[in-house]
Amino acid sequence: MQRITPFLWFNTNAEEAVNFYTSIFKNSKIKQVSRYGESGPGPKGTVMVIFFELDGQDFMALNGGPQFPFTEAVSLVVNCKGQEEVDYYWDALCAGGKPVQCGWLKDKFGLSWQVVPTVFEKLMQDEDQRKQDRIMQAVMGMVKLDVDGLERAAAG
Repeated sequence: MQRITPFLWFNTNAEEAVNFYTSIFKNSKIKQVSRYGESGPGPKGTVMVIFFELDGQDFMALNGGPQFPFTEAVSLVVNCKGQEEVDYYWDALCAGGKPVQCGWLKDKFGLSWQVVPTVFEKLMQDEDQRKQDRIMQAVMGMVKLDVDGLERAAAG
């Protein structure tokens, strides 16, 4: 069991969201579903908490009501090996949601994601501050991150 598990608060659609997420990521599954009983606060028999796994990472989702919607203050980062993975996860997670900027998107449930090629982190570790500035300038002009564009920016 991992020590820290992200806990996601949904209004009433945790089960729909979890089914959506587990359909996108390989090595994913629903592990356990707990339902509200007689004492509520949700309607008896509806999903209360779902324990699930996305690509080996444990998560929990709660149908807790509308009090606490998602904000961009918290996002999930998907590290991608190359442009093909960026395109796949971007398109899948953005379906029904909306693209934002700099590799960020909001999915159809309002959860923020960052879809990032691993080359970005590698390029940003370069000690040349001018190179880092060019890369960041390129990122600021992108919606979905483009590996070729990042590499061109790094090259100057």
